[in-house]
Amino acid sequence: MESRNDKRLARHARVRKNLSGTPEKPRLCVFRSNKNISVQIIDDVNGVTLVSASSLDKELKGQIEYGGNKEAAKVVGEAIAKRALAKGIENVCFDRGGFLYHGRVKELADGARQAGLKF
Repeated sequence: MESRNDKRLARHARVRKNLSGTPEKPRLCVFRSNKNISVQIIDDVNGVTLVSASSLDKELKGQIEYGGNKEAAKVVGEAIAKRALAKGIENVCFDRGGFLYHGRVKELADGARQAGLKF
Protein backbone atom coordinates (compact mmCIF):
# COMPACT_ATOMS: atom_id res chain seq x y z
CA MET A 1 0.00 0.00 0.00
CA GLU A 2 1.26 3.47 -0.92
CA SER A 3 1.92 5.83 1.97
CA ARG A 4 0.92 9.49 1.97
CA ASN A 5 4.56 10.43 1.39
CA ASP A 6 4.84 8.06 -1.60
CA LYS A 7 1.83 9.80 -3.16
CA ARG A 8 3.38 13.21 -2.42
CA LEU A 9 6.66 12.14 -4.02
CA ALA A 10 4.75 10.95 -7.12
CA ARG A 11 3.02 14.36 -7.36
CA HIS A 12 6.38 16.08 -6.88
CA ALA A 13 8.01 14.02 -9.65
CA ARG A 14 5.08 14.73 -11.99
CA VAL A 15 5.42 18.50 -11.44
CA ARG A 16 9.23 18.44 -11.64
CA LYS A 17 9.09 16.97 -15.17
CA ASN A 18 8.01 20.39 -16.42
CA LEU A 19 9.40 22.72 -13.75
CA SER A 20 13.07 23.65 -13.68
CA GLY A 21 14.98 26.55 -12.18
CA THR A 22 17.23 28.63 -14.40
CA PRO A 23 19.80 31.26 -13.40
CA GLU A 24 17.30 33.97 -14.52
CA LYS A 25 14.28 32.38 -12.80
CA PRO A 26 15.34 29.89 -10.12
CA ARG A 27 13.01 27.39 -8.43
CA LEU A 28 11.62 28.08 -4.94
CA CYS A 29 11.33 24.60 -3.44
CA VAL A 30 9.31 23.94 -0.24
CA PHE A 31 9.74 21.07 2.20
CA ARG A 32 7.29 20.67 5.05
CA SER A 33 7.60 18.22 7.92
CA ASN A 34 5.30 17.88 10.91
CA LYS A 35 7.52 20.05 13.13
CA ASN A 36 9.32 22.39 10.70
CA ILE A 37 9.28 23.97 7.26
CA SER A 38 12.21 24.78 5.01
CA VAL A 39 12.60 26.41 1.62
CA GLN A 40 15.43 26.71 -0.91
CA ILE A 41 15.95 28.73 -4.06
CA ILE A 42 17.68 26.43 -6.54
CA ASP A 43 19.35 26.95 -9.92
CA ASP A 44 18.83 23.54 -11.57
CA VAL A 45 20.98 24.36 -14.61
CA ASN A 46 24.12 24.68 -12.47
CA GLY A 47 22.83 22.38 -9.72
CA VAL A 48 23.32 24.86 -6.88
CA THR A 49 21.24 26.16 -4.00
CA LEU A 50 21.38 29.95 -4.14
CA VAL A 51 19.49 30.81 -0.92
CA SER A 52 17.78 28.83 1.83
CA ALA A 53 15.71 29.45 4.94
CA SER A 54 14.21 27.17 7.54
CA SER A 55 12.26 27.31 10.78
CA LEU A 56 15.42 25.76 12.29
CA ASP A 57 17.69 28.71 11.35
CA LYS A 58 19.41 30.34 14.33
CA GLU A 59 18.23 33.88 13.53
CA LEU A 60 14.63 32.73 12.93
CA LYS A 61 14.47 30.51 16.03
CA GLY A 62 13.97 33.58 18.25
CA GLN A 63 10.93 34.75 16.25
CA ILE A 64 9.37 31.28 15.98
CA GLU A 65 7.82 29.52 18.95
CA TYR A 66 6.97 26.29 17.08
CA GLY A 67 8.14 25.50 13.54
CA GLY A 68 5.11 23.48 12.45
CA ASN A 69 2.45 26.17 12.20
CA LYS A 70 1.27 28.88 9.80
CA GLU A 71 2.97 31.71 11.72
CA ALA A 72 6.36 30.00 11.38
CA ALA A 73 5.74 29.39 7.66
CA LYS A 74 5.00 33.08 7.10
CA VAL A 75 8.21 34.13 8.91
CA VAL A 76 10.26 31.66 6.84
CA GLY A 77 8.62 32.99 3.64
CA GLU A 78 9.53 36.56 4.53
CA ALA A 79 13.09 35.49 5.41
CA ILE A 80 13.66 33.68 2.10
CA ALA A 81 12.38 36.73 0.18
CA LYS A 82 14.72 39.11 2.04
CA ARG A 83 17.72 36.81 1.46
CA ALA A 84 16.82 36.36 -2.22
CA LEU A 85 16.39 40.08 -2.84
CA ALA A 86 19.74 40.70 -1.12
CA LYS A 87 21.33 38.36 -3.72
CA GLY A 88 19.47 40.06 -6.57
CA ILE A 89 16.85 37.35 -7.13
CA GLU A 90 13.38 38.82 -7.77
CA ASN A 91 11.53 36.27 -9.91
CA VAL A 92 11.19 32.59 -9.00
CA CYS A 93 9.02 29.67 -10.06
CA PHE A 94 7.16 28.10 -7.13
CA ASP A 95 7.66 24.38 -6.48
CA ARG A 96 5.34 23.26 -3.71
CA GLY A 97 7.09 19.88 -3.49
CA GLY A 98 3.95 17.80 -4.03
CA PHE A 99 2.27 19.39 -1.03
CA LEU A 100 -1.21 20.89 -1.43
CA TYR A 101 -1.24 24.67 -1.86
CA HIS A 102 -3.04 25.14 1.42
CA GLY A 103 -2.25 25.98 5.03
CA ARG A 104 1.47 26.29 5.74
CA VAL A 105 2.58 26.11 2.10
CA LYS A 106 0.16 28.92 1.19
CA GLU A 107 1.28 31.03 4.19
CA LEU A 108 4.94 30.62 3.17
CA ALA A 109 4.12 31.74 -0.40
CA ASP A 110 2.07 34.70 0.86
CA GLY A 111 4.88 35.77 3.21
CA ALA A 112 7.44 35.61 0.38
CA ARG A 113 5.17 37.61 -1.95
CA GLN A 114 4.53 40.29 0.68
CA ALA A 115 8.27 40.68 1.23
CA GLY A 116 8.80 41.36 -2.48
CA LEU A 117 9.41 38.05 -4.27
CA LYS A 118 7.56 37.60 -7.58
CA PHE A 119 6.08 34.27 -8.71
